[in-house]
Amino acid sequence: MMDRREVIKLGAGALVTGISAAAAAEAETKPQRRAEAEDGVEQWGVFEATLQGPSSGNPSVDVTFGARFTLEHRTVEVTGFYDGAGVYKVRYSPDTPGRWTYETTSSAKELAGHTGALDCVAAKPGNHGPVGTAHQFHFQHADGTPYFPFGTTCYAYGFIGAPWDATTLAALKRVGFNKVRMCLLPKPLGVRKPVAMPFERMGAALPEGAETLEDGGTSKERFDLTRLNPEYFRHVEQRIEDLLAAEIQADVILFHPYDAWGFKSMGAEADDRYLRYAVARLSAYRNVWWSIANEYDLVKSKSMTDWDRFFRIVQESDPYSRLRSIHHSRVPYDHAKPWCTHASLQEYDFEKSPARLEAWNKPILYDEIQYEGNIARRWGNLSPEEMTHRFWRAIVAGVYATHGETYITTDGSPVWSDAGELRGMSGERITYLRKLLERTGTTGLMAPERPYYTNAGNEGQRYLYYFDFHCVGEYEFPLPAKGSFKMTLIDPWAMTETPVPGVFSGKSKVTLTGKPYMAVLIEKA
Repeated sequence: MMDRREVIKLGAGALVTGISAAAAAEAETKPQRRAEAEDGVEQWGVFEATLQGPSSGNPSVDVTFGARFTLEHRTVEVTGFYDGAGVYKVRYSPDTPGRWTYETTSSAKELAGHTGALDCVAAKPGNHGPVGTAHQFHFQHADGTPYFPFGTTCYAYGFIGAPWDATTLAALKRVGFNKVRMCLLPKPLGVRKPVAMPFERMGAALPEGAETLEDGGTSKERFDLTRLNPEYFRHVEQRIEDLLAAEIQADVILFHPYDAWGFKSMGAEADDRYLRYAVARLSAYRNVWWSIANEYDLVKSKSMTDWDRFFRIVQESDPYSRLRSIHHSRVPYDHAKPWCTHASLQEYDFEKSPARLEAWNKPILYDEIQYEGNIARRWGNLSPEEMTHRFWRAIVAGVYATHGETYITTDGSPVWSDAGELRGMSGERITYLRKLLERTGTTGLMAPERPYYTNAGNEGQRYLYYFDFHCVGEYEFPLPAKGSFKMTLIDPWAMTETPVPGVFSGKSKVTLTGKPYMAVLIEKA
């Protein structure tokens, strides 16, 4: 469940939440003010302190602001952000229970030297903490709970607006996806417009038509790239909070090539300012992951040096070290670089996974394995059976996959790859596979080096065989001679399970269905 965000407002004339009226009055007269959260802040939750400060000039450029949070001998420095109308905020996600104190820092006198305290209390049920990498090629929450990424792609979810953001969230909950790939910068939406723009507009639309951009593209509007628009980011972060309440990870894509306003070719100074603002604003949410770009190699205005720099900025600016990746179109990034926490690929050649795992020594997410749908583009018309099949192929290769959908709409509603209604039939079957893994107790399956039929497992504990297009009527499973095992026949499409009578060990011949795309789960008895 989503924990309530604790908000402390400091400053002359401001409401001070969590302290007495007398203390509030005192705060107006003393240069250094102190506030305390009345209720505890949940472990891995979000604490937010709000101050009034300078609003003249350009606060996004002219004012630095942040806070130091301290628990006993440990201090964490956190960057704050400007939220418009003279409002400054700093957010912190405490990872350790106890009494944290903090003091604000700023280049503006009225924002510096404010002190406060918060009590971090134990996490509530459903709050397992942020996801990180574990067991070499897999993922788990901070409390040790295994996490299996079975996500989907909704690029425009953060900025498409009502009613489609609510429709998207309802579909995610209904089907059971536990991760969403979503763009932070806007993309064109056909007849619809994003709810706002991430930067302030400079006057009206260009009267002479489109402005030529650095990368050869065009834009019909001009923006002041030194002035980020808090209204836009407030809307996006609310969608992230909605995902958090539904226990869904937000894989936030920071750059992409699908641009009509020039944001993919802003220049280094604007790029870096935007990145630092995004991290300051969003990193406290425990469900946030960072995808530096989607199809990075199609953004022609950036060099490999730029992408490396973006990784370093995110890594250095994020006090929580959230997961970091980058996604390609044709030229894979070198995922062995130390700032990558996992690989994000646009491929479905799962048979190459062993070599990639060995080379990168990191988890792999095949984040675009083409799309279930019926559009004309070759990547957008997989059958639901094929999409389901590819998820099973990924799991028995010891890696993970991400769903996408592109069915034609005729009523003006968006296609799922942006947001909206989920029309396909693979989603429930993908979630079935996730729940199957979760209930086995595994922390992640490892694929053998030379399987006769594709399978993965945990030696001596469990094995998952997937027979792909092979119509196998019987098979002799090479089980360990020591130990006893039970078997279950699985139909991945029908989502049915049939226990095989008996207990097995050593070489065990079993009668199978003779149908393609069947699976067998073997578990220690």
